[in-house]
Amino acid sequence: MNICMVGYGMMGVWHSEALKKSDAVMHTIVGRRPDATKEFAARYGYRKWTTSLDEALADPAIDVVILATPSEQHEEQAIKCLEARKHTLIEIPIAMSLKGAERVVAAGEKSGKVYGLCHPMRFRRERKALIERLRSGEETIRHVAGRFFIKRLINIGATGYQRSWTDNILWHHFCHFVDLGAFLFGDTPVKRVQSFMGQPHEKTGIPMECVVLAETTKDQTLLVHGSYHAAYRFYDKLIVTDRDTYFFDILAGTLKTSSGVVPVEPEQDNCVHVITDFLAAVRENRPPLAAGKSVLPAMRILQRVQDDWDAQYGARALPGRPLD
Repeated sequence: MNICMVGYGMMGVWHSEALKKSDAVMHTIVGRRPDATKEFAARYGYRKWTTSLDEALADPAIDVVILATPSEQHEEQAIKCLEARKHTLIEIPIAMSLKGAERVVAAGEKSGKVYGLCHPMRFRRERKALIERLRSGEETIRHVAGRFFIKRLINIGATGYQRSWTDNILWHHFCHFVDLGAFLFGDTPVKRVQSFMGQPHEKTGIPMECVVLAETTKDQTLLVHGSYHAAYRFYDKLIVTDRDTYFFDILAGTLKTSSGVVPVEPEQDNCVHVITDFLAAVRENRPPLAAGKSVLPAMRILQRVQDDWDAQYGARALPGRPLD
């Protein structure tokens, strides 16, 4: 199975490291700058490199494309890959609007190819038994909470590299937590969404704080809050059920329940499961765990938050998020 990786930032690195542990062929890397792309290809053992996605998609040898590119490029690139009839794994988010997400899903369904999302929170093996109990009715979700605090006044990513793009607290980082909540709630409809998102910051040009509260028809709640102003990081998840409480501190690498504290896999190790599942889905011709259509409930919640912001401040293009 020949893989084309698009992007060589942190997720390009993580996915490449995961591919090295698989039997897939690291065929082509697509990057923005020739020198950096060539160096990345040599470092990870890609057979070819190019700065043209169109050139890569024209290669009949490529079976799978992994999009590890800036968020605002996902929709256009995913549709292009699917129309070229390539199996496609898309970094979170699928798009920067609900309409954009629906366009990608339509292209994916029409293509007949396997397509899905890198939503790593769905893959944590420490939650597998809990999810099985939720699906069987043995346990019921009452509340899900997530915190994401990081300092982003300077546009430098986790690798220390100066980014050419701007992140988005709602459509990127909150998408992780909102999707986890929707995934855990299962088929239970969301009846209400409340939110706060501030006006664009004078330096970054984007909202820097956000709060999202969603409520289901079964009175289950999801709360996500965070800031790009924080002096130090918070990244954790709290799941409260009718049986126990599960506190995942991702930075500490621990899960605390009523039974005590146990270690959890580091983020990068957890992301390996995304690649493993997607490659297996291609081989078995089945949907992956984070299939394209399955992320639409989360996108609907995010769109309601964006609509509230647009009504208050006026719909507009922002750095990293063009107007749909």
